[in-house]
Amino acid sequence: MGRKLNAELWDKMHYLFRDFNDRMVHVELHYDFEIDIEALKTVLICFFEKAPVLHSSFHDNHISPYWEVKPYTIEDVLTVAYPEDLETAVNDFLTQYIPPDSDLQMKVAVFYKDGGSTLCIVENHMCMDGGDFKYFMKALCQNYSAYVGQGISPIALREGSRSYEAVYADFSKTEQRMARNLYKNVCAKDEHKFPLTPDSIRDRAFIAKRKWSADTFSRIHAAGKKLGATVNDMLLAAYFYSLYELAHYDPADSVTISCAIDLRRHIKDVSDEGLTNHTAFMQCNIPERGRDIFETLRYAVQSSQKFKHDKFMGLYGLPLLKLGYSILPHAASEEIIKIGYSNPLLAMSNIGILEADKLALDGHEPADGFMTGAVKYKPYVLLSVTSLRKELTLSMCVRGNEEDRATVERFFDLMEDSIALLTGEPVQ
Repeated sequence: MGRKLNAELWDKMHYLFRDFNDRMVHVELHYDFEIDIEALKTVLICFFEKAPVLHSSFHDNHISPYWEVKPYTIEDVLTVAYPEDLETAVNDFLTQYIPPDSDLQMKVAVFYKDGGSTLCIVENHMCMDGGDFKYFMKALCQNYSAYVGQGISPIALREGSRSYEAVYADFSKTEQRMARNLYKNVCAKDEHKFPLTPDSIRDRAFIAKRKWSADTFSRIHAAGKKLGATVNDMLLAAYFYSLYELAHYDPADSVTISCAIDLRRHIKDVSDEGLTNHTAFMQCNIPERGRDIFETLRYAVQSSQKFKHDKFMGLYGLPLLKLGYSILPHAASEEIIKIGYSNPLLAMSNIGILEADKLALDGHEPADGFMTGAVKYKPYVLLSVTSLRKELTLSMCVRGNEEDRATVERFFDLMEDSIALLTGEPVQ
């Protein structure tokens, strides 16, 4: 048997999410040159050795789950191809599912086309969240550049504990006691759903995305500043407003969207932390649609402000999860946690900025790209947002059919209409 690694609290929680989504996180980056495959292989090998969870198999023995480090070859990790149809090749790769009991938890592909390269990576969310995946991508690109350009060994990747306990380390002793006793369950109980078709065995995973120009981003930012709202608030308000029309909610209904928050806000220095998950959700609720989208925005801002002024934002419920996984065998713990946990039907993750200069490979910045979350199973949905050079990409990963794809595209149309109302100009 190989070396064992602890299954951390968030590893177990994302394993529990197997009934709600496929737990994959995806990134796609386009470059205007041909990536040096041998150099990329070297970087990947070094990174996989520094982060052994990436070549480990998850063992659910129903008592105390763990990771077992497995042998691998770089050919198992990296796919290289010259597809005629680049879009289909990328889509097929990105929508794959990596079972947790596989020997590898990350797959990488480079697709060559017309003198350029498309770099795609899929990884198991049980290993790391979007925050650390962004760090991983920057480290990968920077190490590649240093190795190709200067011959520097590509080993600059964080190592250390993957425990959720890091979120408490920088609090005072009094604050730690308070934070460790936040047993309040903050899960959403809202029954409003995205209008997808009934679940079917014929459904297949797809990623739908919509790109907005840098000019549109600038207009959202400028309008938000005048209205006392952040870009995230503006997007959230548009999400709410669009849903009322798309799903024909009663305008008097209260609706909740769960928004992902990065718990690294509580950690002053992550340099000694390993690749892991530090993401929780805050429940953004509006009491009604409002008379117009500007009232929707006011409600959204009021909801988000309540959390922003909370010193322990995102930490509620962690002690309850810890207790649940500690007092009973794993199989029993899962059943107990499922009783108290309500997976959000509507969610949003603003993954944030993909920094083009830090994603450059040997001086070549990505021409385009985005990152997105897991493929959700009906009736759950997640809207992911990233920006590259201020160009916004909205994406939804759904296991569904062509009717569902059309519904998501209609949702993106409504989002654009909502943003146009907020900014006074059409989305480009």
